[in-house]
Amino acid sequence: MLPKTRTYHDPLHGAITLDSADRVEALLIELIDTSVFQRLRRIRQLGPASLTFHGAEGSRFTHSLGVMAIARRAFDRLAALHPVLGQYRAAVLCAALLHDVGHGPFSHTAEEVFGGHHEHWTRRILDCAPEVRGLLDGFSLDLHLEIQQIYQHQHPVPCVWQLVSSQLDCDRIDYLMRDSYFTGASYGQLDLDRIILALDYDSASQQLIVARKGLGAIEHYLVVRYFMYAQIYNHPKNLVATWVLEQLIQRAQTLMAAQTLEADDTMAAWLSHNIDELPLEKYLAQDDYVLHYHLQRWQTHPDPILADLCQRFVNRRLPKATDISHYTYAQQTEILSAARCRAYGLVLDTDIYLGLRHIRNRGYTLYQRGIKLKMPGGLVAISQLSPLVQTLIQPCHRTWLLHPAELSLAEILEPFSATLGNL
Repeated sequence: MLPKTRTYHDPLHGAITLDSADRVEALLIELIDTSVFQRLRRIRQLGPASLTFHGAEGSRFTHSLGVMAIARRAFDRLAALHPVLGQYRAAVLCAALLHDVGHGPFSHTAEEVFGGHHEHWTRRILDCAPEVRGLLDGFSLDLHLEIQQIYQHQHPVPCVWQLVSSQLDCDRIDYLMRDSYFTGASYGQLDLDRIILALDYDSASQQLIVARKGLGAIEHYLVVRYFMYAQIYNHPKNLVATWVLEQLIQRAQTLMAAQTLEADDTMAAWLSHNIDELPLEKYLAQDDYVLHYHLQRWQTHPDPILADLCQRFVNRRLPKATDISHYTYAQQTEILSAARCRAYGLVLDTDIYLGLRHIRNRGYTLYQRGIKLKMPGGLVAISQLSPLVQTLIQPCHRTWLLHPAELSLAEILEPFSATLGNL
């Protein structure tokens, strides 16, 4: 018998209380208690970002609860104003809660390092994980399909999937607030109450829209998103940490193929297979703990490159990242070649220890219908009303040269810098 209420004390949202007397919330409690969802406690929200921001220790578990809490607030308000939406409450709240169950170790970093897509695994878990599928089917035989439609942006009522996955969704709102809080980035603070009050439902198009009075709050949200990507998610130390992890996993895959690497069954499967084709149980057995355990072990591996890369990652002896965005693409390639020549003898393999990272950051994109405001003459795209949003549409490109800390770039860059004035 479930307790009448279950409360999760969240640093952002306060007490998130679920009432088992409410049939939908009783289902949420049961889903949270599954091993599939509890696994998210062992998946860091920001991957290796704790090597840059020491407070970034939050998990996908806490984020997922937060998304559900915001979705409940937003949906229940909209459903009170538009009762026709009430029938979709279970689908929205379950989709919000479960949207990240498919993440691998270090969250998005796993996709860069191992390949695969967490969205694929989220859908597969809903299809094939008995404890999750059983609960959904026990509630309603249509619920599983509705949630899948939300994730694939195919639900017949666009507002339903837009609350979970769109340009202005509960997922983005929570991770911007949460990641700002745990990284100490004060410019990431959002006025959640004002955003929720600004949301509305357009019965004609069945879309999630924003009231005209909410323009300022949404502009602030988009500016926050821009700065969080520019200053936190794409911080050069994060790029470097991910780079090192990529290189060491590629090295481990090479050694595994040569049968010169020891790993448990889970890690061996991850190193030897296309990630999206793994058996479900092997995928779910992997988490941050399993990966870190192997990185610790491999610090003493006979292969000097794997051992060194693991030591660098575990002990935060990371390479440097130098911004070379102001050079042409051809010059960037030449700079990398020159740096590799100069680094000969400083590192074990210049192709592994030096590289380029190209980052494209955009504050707002127009995909999936964008954000629409309710105006006297009808719905209008926010980009047409706000000069600020117009500036955020323009992409920002940056290129980083990743290189050993002991390599000085001054002499390497000097001949290229001399030509900048002529470009």
